[in-house]
Amino acid sequence: MGTEMRIGTMLGADGTGMTLDDVIATAKAAEDAGLDSIWMANIFSYDAISTLALVGRETSRIALGTAVTPTYPRHPTAIAQQALTTAAASGGRFTLGIGLSHQLVIENMLGMSYDKPARHMREYLSVLMPLVRGESVSFQGEQYRVNGVALDIPGGAPMPVVVAALGPVMLRLAGEMADGTNTWMVGPNTMESHIVARLHKAAADAGRPTPRVVGGFPMALTTNIDAAKEKINEQLVIYGQLPSYRAMLDREGAAGPADIALLGDENALRGQIQRLESIGVTDFNAAIVDVEDGARERTLEFLASLKT
Repeated sequence: MGTEMRIGTMLGADGTGMTLDDVIATAKAAEDAGLDSIWMANIFSYDAISTLALVGRETSRIALGTAVTPTYPRHPTAIAQQALTTAAASGGRFTLGIGLSHQLVIENMLGMSYDKPARHMREYLSVLMPLVRGESVSFQGEQYRVNGVALDIPGGAPMPVVVAALGPVMLRLAGEMADGTNTWMVGPNTMESHIVARLHKAAADAGRPTPRVVGGFPMALTTNIDAAKEKINEQLVIYGQLPSYRAMLDREGAAGPADIALLGDENALRGQIQRLESIGVTDFNAAIVDVEDGARERTLEFLASLKT
């Protein structure tokens, strides 16, 4: 199966500890295997944008992106400067993925206001998007007031931006203002009827090109599906509890993260991936879960086989 959909893998979603050398080696292995992209989660470990700048210097072809960097802790001019630097460091292979994170993190842990998240994202993109296109920006909003800022980063712009969007308002913003979305914990039915449908409509209404849909899914090549599901629900338990993800799982009729994971033998996985491509996922992003000895290597090898 040669697929038009870009095939990539995600680092850091399960929070497993890796050294920076390990991260770079994993990225190089994905590039050597022929994968199209590496996406890196930004949780409470490495800064994903900086790490991907290092990966960009050690690789030559593979596309790089964050899945995703939270907006609230970083001023949009600061994230633009950092991300454009990574774009320049990687020869234009970097996509900035941003998201609101969660009220639990922003308010309870970081002590910032999570009030009016949609207004926050609209204002954030109003400042960010001109900068990543290499333009200057002046914007007067409630949360951000920026006057005549421009960034001069040779080789950085233009840089694509995708927004983690699950609710209707965020999907509209992603379609109208950014280059697409980056999802996690979304099952195939919800992806088709909710994410892709709303995003495409918003982009079309705004006269923008067909948006990218980066779909992140836990995945493992295995014949022991029950044991794999148990392991995934154990490792990714938090994602079944955070309200925005929980809403997507409920919409799909999924009890937990394992129910939207791609699990099975080569034929089963191939069918599941073909379905995602047919409903409009442009970038498949596999969070490979090491559910048993050798599962990670086997699954990576299978993903590589989709590119031939």
